Amino acid sequence: MHLLFWPLITTVASTTAKPLLSRTGTTSTELAPVATVRNGSYYGTHSSTYNQDFFLGIPFAQPPLEQLRFANPQSLSWTWSGALPATNYAYECIGYGGDQIGYQQNEDCLYLNVVRPSGFENTSLPVAVWIHGGGFFDGGTPDLRYNLSFIVQNSIRIGKPIMAASIAYRLGPFGFLNGNDVARAGVTNLGLKDQRLALHWIQENIARFGGDPSKVTIWGESAGAESVGFHLVAYNGRDDKLFRAGIMESGNPINSAATNGSDYYQPKYAALIQAAGCSNCSDSLDCLRKLPLFVLNNILNTTEFNSGWNPAFDGDFIARLGSEQLADGSFVRVPLISGANTDEGTAFSPQGINNTADFVHYLNTTTNVQNAWPENIVQQILQAYPADPNKAIPSSETLGGDVILGPPFGAMYRRSAAYFGDEVFIAGRRLTCHTWAAANVSAYCYRFNAIPATSGWPYGATHFTEVAFVFNNVDGLGYSVNPFANRSDSYTELSSLMSKSWASFVYDLDLNGWVGRDTNVPAWPAYSV
Repeated sequence: MHLLFWPLITTVASTTAKPLLSRTGTTSTELAPVATVRNGSYYGTHSSTYNQDFFLGIPFAQPPLEQLRFANPQSLSWTWSGALPATNYAYECIGYGGDQIGYQQNEDCLYLNVVRPSGFENTSLPVAVWIHGGGFFDGGTPDLRYNLSFIVQNSIRIGKPIMAASIAYRLGPFGFLNGNDVARAGVTNLGLKDQRLALHWIQENIARFGGDPSKVTIWGESAGAESVGFHLVAYNGRDDKLFRAGIMESGNPINSAATNGSDYYQPKYAALIQAAGCSNCSDSLDCLRKLPLFVLNNILNTTEFNSGWNPAFDGDFIARLGSEQLADGSFVRVPLISGANTDEGTAFSPQGINNTADFVHYLNTTTNVQNAWPENIVQQILQAYPADPNKAIPSSETLGGDVILGPPFGAMYRRSAAYFGDEVFIAGRRLTCHTWAAANVSAYCYRFNAIPATSGWPYGATHFTEVAFVFNNVDGLGYSVNPFANRSDSYTELSSLMSKSWASFVYDLDLNGWVGRDTNVPAWPAYSV
């Protein structure tokens, strides 16, 4: 892990009005784009490769350092004269997973990025806001797999120009610390609150980049899609007019993990503050805030403390279960794209499922179940997910026959994968789509069933496999193996269709009516009950 620190920038008050968007001469042959937001001006870079302007590493909150560590995000409170650089990605937030490998990290990480097509300075463009996934414990906006240039470029090609932004949020214990002291201080779900503040910043400032704040679509995958879902039901479904649509890839307003309260996390928090030497302090949070980062990180970067912190009930941002809010209509009614992959369960099923007893054991110990299922529920699950290869995941067609897997998977792994795929994402997708359709709100729902080169046998169309297609990342940027390697032209054609359909939806909420769409491909209908 690389922990590097950004220098603080000394700023002065600005007294000179500036144009909202302009260009200024640089030492290069290009003209640097300049945007003036509420606090001051930024200059970005122009990409001749894409004919796009990049504004990278723009702070949307005060650095969450010292007394702002483990605190609710605070809006920027300073202004400046002149133009500050927005020419490089900021460091990723500190996380504890494989997605951080190769990227520098820092506590000072609450920054966003804007990618806009050049030549549209006098046009108010719809905005796609990307929220990265990573289980709420890793990931970041500099990740090359999330290159927004391709989808912005596709929007120009189909005659529906959009711009895009990506936002960071605190991860793991930095973003989702919990326990009774944390709850009493009102500083739970900080990562989600970071996202919310970023969305407010976009409402206040995106017009300065040529964006239309009334046409924002929030978009994410996995934990990013769950984040979109949390914003749909945040504050008991309050509509703060932060977005007009949502895109959820493998995630929904129904949390994929158990949603618990502070009492659930208290033993973990108590162990943490004891390890940090803070258990005898009257203010344990203040003690944690005063620890040098390298000391705190050495404590957190252990299996005991770096995982298991998730969005939780706080009676505020997360007031109730998402399923309860969908049932009584307490959600923001905006059009959606919502989908999941056929073989999600291969990424979430335990392995070593050799018989029915193993399956039942894991039914009762999954993170979505705090106590063992009642026996009648177990029997219903066993009937719904029988030991039948025709009802297993991946399908026999995908695997090339009625394959019984050996170690490390187990003879009934495919049975288990069918259940866990439904439990984690697919059932939530169905309920979300049905709820939206019943409320007469458009929902475009999908099942992704292509198997890229990154998905080895026997995982099938597993979790995350659609991302390269939606981003139209046909060169495989950021992947150790290009997802499109040794695949037919139909794969790149599918990627083009998906990416352009996503861009079309961001532009005018219509996935079908765009220039160049293959008329042989059926129109995508809205979900119906």
